[in-house]
Amino acid sequence: MIAAVLLELGLCLSPSMAQHAQTAKNVRPAASRSTKRNARVKSQKTVTADDGLSMIAAALDPKVRRHAGQDCSHLVHAIYEKAGFPYAYATSDDLYDGVEGFLRVSYPQPGDVIVWHGHAGIVVRPSRHVFFSFMRSGPGISDYESRYWAARGQPRFYRYFKNGRCADCTASANSHQSGGNE
Repeated sequence: MIAAVLLELGLCLSPSMAQHAQTAKNVRPAASRSTKRNARVKSQKTVTADDGLSMIAAALDPKVRRHAGQDCSHLVHAIYEKAGFPYAYATSDDLYDGVEGFLRVSYPQPGDVIVWHGHAGIVVRPSRHVFFSFMRSGPGISDYESRYWAARGQPRFYRYFKNGRCADCTASANSHQSGGNE
């Protein structure tokens, strides 16, 4: 079923994306800008497009959605946890400002976090501006370049940073960070 939904969204199970090739140029730390050399080194430790598909598959799991609560930031957090990419829970406003474990990127890939002040989601198909989040009617997809989302201001995109330190994460998160699932 997950494969059918991914195909319906126009995704294949092993994507090759033009924007993924540009990741090294467009990755910068959430809190500050780094040199191009540091960006290239750090980009090698961010999640891949295939990792992003794991996050999308987790988003389609009804168990994850059922236990994620009734807001967008809890849903994003639950999806990342289910996909094996834990981080300390953060509100959408905190995510917007940048949190440990994520790098801000200019060009999103599937699985990246998209965030405005007051709302967060997960990029599904950047070429069509599709993201998944908790909407007014429940979990669903939307076009982040639609008039509604454009009125909220410019979104920011963040990519999960593998082996990023996470002071408040659980023991399973620490074992993941030491290289368990890479």
